[in-house]
Order: sequence, then C-alpha cells, then structure tokens
Amino acid sequence: MTAVALDDRIGKAWKKPPLIANPALRWTLFIGALAYVVLAVASIDVNWSRVAEGLSRGWAFVTAFFTPDFVSRGGDIWAGILESVIITITSTVVGIGLSVPIGLGAARNIAPLPVYLVCRAIVSLSRALNEIIVAILLVAIFGFGPLAGFLTLSFATIGFMSKLLAEDIEEMSKAQAEAIRATGSSWLQWINYGVQPQVMPRLIGLSMYRLDINFRESAVLGLVGAGGIGATLNTAFDRYEYDTAAAILLIIIVTVMALEYLSGIIRAKVQ
Repeated sequence: MTAVALDDRIGKAWKKPPLIANPALRWTLFIGALAYVVLAVASIDVNWSRVAEGLSRGWAFVTAFFTPDFVSRGGDIWAGILESVIITITSTVVGIGLSVPIGLGAARNIAPLPVYLVCRAIVSLSRALNEIIVAILLVAIFGFGPLAGFLTLSFATIGFMSKLLAEDIEEMSKAQAEAIRATGSSWLQWINYGVQPQVMPRLIGLSMYRLDINFRESAVLGLVGAGGIGATLNTAFDRYEYDTAAAILLIIIVTVMALEYLSGIIRAKVQ
C-alpha cells in the first residue's frame, strides 16, 4: 500500500511531447515525406555502367594518396602554389583595405543614412554573387590568368569583412566612444581612439580567417581559369594523373592546416 501511494504521489516520468501532437497528422506528414523522397530518387536518371566506371576511377584516385607524385610535374605544382599564394595575399590585403571604409559606412550607429545605404548595397552585392560566378565573368573580361582570381577574391573579401566589421561596430560599447567624443575630438580621432581599439582584435582574427578562405578559394577558382594551383589540379585530373592530383591536394591540405594553426596563435595573442 505504501509503495502504491508513493507512486501516485511521484506520478509518471516526464516525456518530451512530440513536435506534432496529432498522431494522424504526424504519420501523414511522415508518409508523405517518405513518398516524396522515393519519387525524387526514382526520377533521377542514373547510368549504372558509368557509375561502375566512376567507382573504379574513384578507387584509383583514393589509392593515389598512398603514392603521391611530387616530382613528375614538380615545376608546375610549385609554380601554381606560388601563384595561389600571391593571389591570396594580395587579394586579402586589398580586400581588407577596402573593407575598412565600407565597413565604417555600413555601421548605422556611426554613418549617415545615405552613406549607410550605399555601403550596405555594396556589401549585399558582394555577398550575393558567388565567387565562381564572379570568376567566370572576370575571366571572360580579362582572360585566363591570376588577375581574374585576384579581382574575384578581393571582391569577395569586401563583402565578408565589411559585413562583420559593421556588425562589430554596431555592437561596440558606447561608453568609450562617448568618452572620446566628450573630449572634443574630431571625427577621425573619435574613430581612431573610440572605435578602433574595440574592433581591432576582431578585425585581425577575421583577417586571418579570410586569408585561409582565400587560399582555399584560389584553388577552386583555378578550375575556371582564374589562375592558381587549381589550374594545375584541373590539368592533372584531365590527364588522369591521380598521383599528381593527390600530391597537389596534400599540399593544399597541409597549407590550410598551417594557416589555421597560425591564425589561432595570432587570434590568441590579440584577443
């Protein structure tokens, strides 16, 4: 009797309620989603013979990572890596240099409305266009080569850095900025001493992150003719030189890991 009374007082264990309380509606939606997935997969035209050929080539590519070839096309590989590094550094520096004034103008708490709208339009345009699309357009305008890659990554860096910088400025502490303004400082002095110290650590961290992104993107843009190691990688794939492609990918992976480690050290120093 005591145990029964205790169970009545404690009650039943709590169970998380279902997202959709009505069982009939819940099962209807589940069956409908399952039927949609089945029909969608059935509508895909799959060439199974080509899939079989692709699996064999894929396995050959995977096994090539155990025997990467850094020598046969070593000159082309290192020339492509050097070109990617140059594109990465120059586009990051130029993009960040342009992002600072645009980011200041895109911060509503320090910029007048007309300037804010123009800068926000620039940020939105940069973020709306994918790097590949921009690279294809610039390759059509300027031709094959690193110039198109440099312009593409500079354009992409502007949208990325300006948006995050503007958000940091809008979220900064007003006390420090108001204290500097109360001393009778000019607008430039107010920005330099009231705003810049609050956002500089974040700006440095984002710059290192963007440097990492730009190097990875430079490898991708090379596939459409915008220079960098991607062009060499694309050539290796076209010639079925999987050992050379594996060597290039390993170099890219190691470089990105080194940049990530370096950016972590720098962010820890400045924050």
